[in-house]
Amino acid sequence: MKVVSLDQLPQVAMAMEGAHLVSKQVPVGKEDGAPNFSFRVFTIAPGGHTPYHVHVAEHLNYVIAGEGVVVNEAGELKRVKAGDFALVLPNEKHQYRNVSATEDFKMICAVSVMYE
Repeated sequence: MKVVSLDQLPQVAMAMEGAHLVSKQVPVGKEDGAPNFSFRVFTIAPGGHTPYHVHVAEHLNYVIAGEGVVVNEAGELKRVKAGDFALVLPNEKHQYRNVSATEDFKMICAVSVMYE
């Protein structure tokens, strides 16, 4: 069993091409022995965004803090805020953007451990 506080984990700059002002923390994942799922926490600073990308498995997202938009393949913007859940289906191109000029946007991204 593992119990960890998010504030105990380092924030690592997201190295994926197309990411801007995004950091990642992994409170629970493959390195902890999780057989199926990984919880990643992404923090997007004001003006930042994740890459516009696609994955072969679904992503389950929960917004912890702030406000943002998720952009789908059709270019539609769907607003998300603290307390919202979002499902990104397999092979659905997407991008998260922070829409605040002053506050961080923070979300949990639950995925298969194959992404860690």
